[in-house]
Amino acid sequence: MARRLVIKWGTSGKVTARFDPGTGKIGAGILLAHGAGAGQDHPFMVALRRSMAGAGLGVMTFNYAYTEEGRKAPDRLPKLLEVHRAAADRMATYFDSVYLGGKSMGGRVGSHLVGDGSWPAAGLVYYGYPLVAMGKTEPRDTSHLSRIDAPQLFLAGSRDRLSPPTLIAPLAKSLPVGQAVIVADGDHSFKVPKRTGRSHEEVIRELATTTVAWIEGQ
Repeated sequence: MARRLVIKWGTSGKVTARFDPGTGKIGAGILLAHGAGAGQDHPFMVALRRSMAGAGLGVMTFNYAYTEEGRKAPDRLPKLLEVHRAAADRMATYFDSVYLGGKSMGGRVGSHLVGDGSWPAAGLVYYGYPLVAMGKTEPRDTSHLSRIDAPQLFLAGSRDRLSPPTLIAPLAKSLPVGQAVIVADGDHSFKVPKRTGRSHEEVIRELATTTVAWIEGQ
């Protein structure tokens, strides 16, 4: 069961986190950052955390400051990075090998923490990397990703308009150590149509299994 933590950031800021050490079987931990529209207690984040911890991986989720304060609009990138770094530093007190993972915006912030901020992640995992911003058609600048030497795993749904497979797959291939895994019929939230016969819970377990197997293979 996840333990509630308080993470201090900046001079006086505080956010909450949920930490599950897993079974210790893998010897590594992953920090999961939430997306722009939902905090760490969103069902997707909770299910993903529990699935990976159950497979032996240490997992921590956390709230960004705007979520902790009950605001809907995300903070600007520098503030997001400051909170993210504090959470990553805390996770590093529990594991020597820390992976940074994140849903949509959370994954992008983690990538900037490593690519621009040189935080020493063992690897990065993106659940729907928001390559194309909402309402836009052109992809974002991803030059910082090429500065990351650590392995990077991109998980994207085949129906994801913000993380379109036609753009994500070649992006992953262009990186020093990149890999893309496409989830059939998944949208940006990794939800699949009823006709597939798969539940959302099953897809999340698939994401967790893929992540854990990838980390074990590093």
